[in-house]
Amino acid sequence: MRMRQVALMLAIDERETLRAAAAHLGLTQPAATKMLHELESALGQPLFERVGRRLQRNAAGERVLAYFRSLRGNIEALNRELGGLQQGSAGRLAVGSIMAASPGRLTQALLDLKRELPLLEIEVAVDTSDRLLAQLREGVLEVVVGRMTTDAGADCRFQAIEDEQLAFIVGDGHPALGLPQPRLPDLIDHGWVMQPPGSPMRALIEHAFREQGLPLPRGRIETGSILTTINLVRNSAMVGVIPHTVAELHAAHGMLHILPYRLQRRLEAYGSLVRKDRPVSRPAQRFLELLHRTDTQAGASPPG
Repeated sequence: MRMRQVALMLAIDERETLRAAAAHLGLTQPAATKMLHELESALGQPLFERVGRRLQRNAAGERVLAYFRSLRGNIEALNRELGGLQQGSAGRLAVGSIMAASPGRLTQALLDLKRELPLLEIEVAVDTSDRLLAQLREGVLEVVVGRMTTDAGADCRFQAIEDEQLAFIVGDGHPALGLPQPRLPDLIDHGWVMQPPGSPMRALIEHAFREQGLPLPRGRIETGSILTTINLVRNSAMVGVIPHTVAELHAAHGMLHILPYRLQRRLEAYGSLVRKDRPVSRPAQRFLELLHRTDTQAGASPPG
C-alpha cells in the first residue's frame, strides 16, 4: 500500500468521480484506475460500486476510508507540531468543547495554559459531542471536552469530569412562568428549540417525551448552538433546553428564566477525549492535566 493510494481514496470520497479525483492529484484517469485496482487487489476486495459516473463506497470502502482519514489526521497533526518546533514557537493546540464545560473548567484550564505557554496558539471549537468527535477522528481537533457517543469507545480514550443536569429555559413573560410546577404536556405547544438528533442531550429529551407517551414538539428549531438557543428563547415564547451550569450563568444576569422542571435522568458525565492511536502533543498533555485538576488544586496558587 502506498501513500498515493491513500490520497486517491480520499480524493474520490471528496470529489465522487475518478476523473475529478485524478485531476486533483495530477494523474491521468488510466493511471488513477490502475492505482485503484492495485489497492483493491492488495486488500482482496472491491471498495466501490459504480453508480452512473459516480463511485459509491461499499461496506469495505467505508471501513478503509475511515482508517485512511485517521491516517491523514495523524499526518496533519504531526506536520503542525513539527512546524511549530521549526518556527521556534510553543506550537498550536486545537480543542473542541461542548457548551456545558465552557463556563468553568474549560475556561480556567485555557487561562492557566496561556499563563504557562503565552506563545501557544489555541483554537477552540464549540459544538455537540457527536460533531466534535468526527473532527477528532479527522485530526482537525486534538482534544475534545465532551461526552462519549455510542461509537467513540473503540478508538477514543475518555476521562470523566462530571455529569450534568439540564435546565428548561424560557424568556420574560412566558406563560409557563405562571405555573407552579410545569409539566411536559403544559410546554409542548409553545414551540421548542432542541439540539440536532444524534447528540446526547437530544437523546435524553427524546427519552423524556417517550416516557410520558408524548410526540416530539412539531415545528421545532434544531441547533447545536447554545447561544442561538438562548437568543431564540429570549425573543419568543419558545422553550429551550441547555446545560444547567450555562442556564444559571445567564439567569443570574436576568437574560432568561429557568423553569422548575427537572428531568429524572442526567446526562452522562462529560470529560476529555483523545485518540488512542495518536500521540498527544506536549501542550495537549498539559491542557489535560490542568483540565482534570481537583477543585482544591484549581484554587492553589500557581508555582512561582
